[in-house]
Amino acid sequence: MAFFISILLFMFTISTNAQGNPPSPGYNPSSTVDTVPFDQAYRTLWGPQNQRFDQSSLTMWLDKSSGSGFKSIKPYRSGYFGTAVKLHPGYTAGVITSFYLSNNEDHPGNHDEIDIEFLGTTPDKPYTLQTNVYMRGSGDGNIIGREHRFHLWFDPTQDFHDFAILWTPNEIVFFVDDVPIRRYPRKSDATFPLRPMYVYGSIWDASSWATEDGRYKADYGYQPFVGRYRNFKIKGCEADSAQSCRPPSGSPYTNGGLSLQQVAAMQWVQRRYKLYDYCLDPKRDHTQTPEC
Repeated sequence: MAFFISILLFMFTISTNAQGNPPSPGYNPSSTVDTVPFDQAYRTLWGPQNQRFDQSSLTMWLDKSSGSGFKSIKPYRSGYFGTAVKLHPGYTAGVITSFYLSNNEDHPGNHDEIDIEFLGTTPDKPYTLQTNVYMRGSGDGNIIGREHRFHLWFDPTQDFHDFAILWTPNEIVFFVDDVPIRRYPRKSDATFPLRPMYVYGSIWDASSWATEDGRYKADYGYQPFVGRYRNFKIKGCEADSAQSCRPPSGSPYTNGGLSLQQVAAMQWVQRRYKLYDYCLDPKRDHTQTPEC
């Protein structure tokens, strides 16, 4: 009887986990990177009147007058970049809360970008997390996005959760609470961002596309729309670092890649929560995305 009960408990645990949190990735890259004070790594970029500092937390909001954003003091050519985010509840259609890498100010109309974007929503639907990578592709009428979109296995409006981008010379990995959700390997120089980038965060009105392809717009009757950030982490190779500089690893392996346990956790998330993969979109011209 004891053996039978043990089997039932084991099956219950597996079933519960299948509907709940991902399996443990077995490694927490965020634990290897120290938290830095905001003003040691970042500065306000725009909308200072829509920012507020509360001890170690940065609050930014979008209202009818403006959004807000911040930017790293230094550019990087690789590294681990993370923050904890808490999102606004309720009606947030049209609103983007983001954390990303870009060199758009250095290369306007021809820049690179690595994105974590939270796409606002209506109260009856969960947030969508969009990850994106593109190279030399904005402002010239030929934007080639490489989007993966996900729902999350938790409510990001209830508490802070950690989000991070690992960018190395060989791969880009997106993490949520140290669980890898997407890995984008370098298959060629033409399909991988190689130029130095700054780190940004922002909250802004993207009503034209953010929520169900623009079907739902930002409604300023619900303003202000608030995004909260804390636990800022940066560790990497600055643009002028020696060529011998190496970014942190996102896995137990010092030479990069993911462990088998990390891959299993990533596949678990992708099977259950991935909504969109540009490589699987029949409407896309895949001659422009040869990495697929």
